[in-house]
This record gives sequence, C-alpha cells and structure tokens, in this order.
Amino acid sequence: MLYRSRNRNQIVGATAASSAVSDPRSPGPLMTRPPDSRLTPSQLSLLQITDFLGSVPLFRGLGRDALQRFAEVTREKRYPKGSVIVFADDPGDSLFIVRTGRVKVVLLGDDGREVILGVLGMGEPFGELTLIDDQPRSAHVIAMEDSILLVLRREEFRRIVESSPAVAWALLAELSRRLRAADQKIGGLVLLDVPGRIARVLLDAAPDESTGLVQKRLTHQTIAQMVGASRETVSRTLSDFQSSGLISVERRQIRLTNRPALIQRSTVRT
Repeated sequence: MLYRSRNRNQIVGATAASSAVSDPRSPGPLMTRPPDSRLTPSQLSLLQITDFLGSVPLFRGLGRDALQRFAEVTREKRYPKGSVIVFADDPGDSLFIVRTGRVKVVLLGDDGREVILGVLGMGEPFGELTLIDDQPRSAHVIAMEDSILLVLRREEFRRIVESSPAVAWALLAELSRRLRAADQKIGGLVLLDVPGRIARVLLDAAPDESTGLVQKRLTHQTIAQMVGASRETVSRTLSDFQSSGLISVERRQIRLTNRPALIQRSTVRT
C-alpha cells in the first residue's frame, strides 16, 4: 500500500509487499525520485538506440532513417528499484520506453490500497496518451527493479511525426491494441472468477508459446494486486494449477505446461 507524503516528490509504502527496498525497522519503504542521470545518445551509442527502437511496437514499422531521427533526440534515465518514475496527476510531457528492468503502473485507492494496472518490461512504452491529449498522468509508475528508460519529449516527438505520418499510424495502432487489452481486462474482472483472472495474467505474461515461460517474474503479491484478490488466494490457486498440470514452477520461474486448459479457464462463459 502506498500513500502520498507531504513532500510532493515522495510516496511511502506501508506494506512489505511493495517492490521498494525497505528497512525492516521502519514502518515502510520510502520511495523518492532519483537524481537526474540522463546520458546523451552519443554516450550510449546512437546505433544501439536506433536498433532498440526498431524492436519497440510503436516504432517497428518505421524505416531506418526515421528510427535514427528519434534516437537522436532520445535520452536515457536510470531509476533504482522502488523509485517513482511518474506520479499520477504529474504534467504529461514525455513518452517512456523500458530498456532494461521492470516497472509497474499502479493506482492508489482512497484507503491506500494499491491496484496494479500492468507490469511493463523491456521494449514496452508508457505515456503514449500524453503525446496526444496534453493531460496529466493517469497513474503512478514505479520501478520494480533497477531500470533504464528511454525518454522522448512530446515536442520532439510531434516535430518528427509531422514529417513522418507512419509514426502517427503506428501510435494509433498501439493505442488501439492497449484499448482492446483494457476492455478484456475489465471484462475479466467483472465476469471471471479469481482462478480465471489469474490464468489470464499468466497467459499475458507468457507470449512465447514454444517455451511457455512467464517472462516477467511475478510474485504472488503482485498477481494478487493485478487481479483484485488476496495473496493467500493466489498462492492456493497457483498450487491447484500446478497439481492439475497447468503450470510448473522451478526456482520461482513459472512455465505454462497446458496452455489450452489455461485459455479455457480464462475464457468468459456466456
């Protein structure tokens, strides 16, 4: 559970389940914005950034020249585990792309309860909406582990888009994909039971059908905050899945061993 402190640049976590580093003697972990540690593209390698952007869905359909133009105005920022990348209601003026590490997008209830809207890993962007509507951030984004993000400011993005309409179409396609995913999630929360919601989370986190590996390491607490259940219920459900041969767990790594059964379990019955 997180709550905003009197200091605008701090959020305090009130449970040990938070992904922030905490002192066991303290009431909860303190998460602050890290110092600005931006590096210029020349320090990183323009070629590497260009190659990386080409793997991001938002930019995947662009030619090499367009990718390089974006790479030239991209900056890198480093965030230690537990640090707040953006606060809800912050002015939205940049697109972020996860280069390494993991971040979580969260909402905080009036009672301080934390609801995880999503866990993002390498190549996944957030902040696309602010490139279009100039509205404040709609959620908090917090580093779950030491992470490196690429940052592209709205003014620079728009300047390039004006001369490259293909980027605008790619952005629309990505926003459409996310809207469909949001619709599915809302439907799942309303119509699926807890095991069905957990099955859907596992399927979304293991897109590679050849390996079945859940690529994002998800703790039981994280899954609980994603599906609106208790950690105990999640642990019991995962144990049932394992006993039924739907998943296997080795060294905390989950592998889907019966994807069709999980798909059936996560399908809304009409």
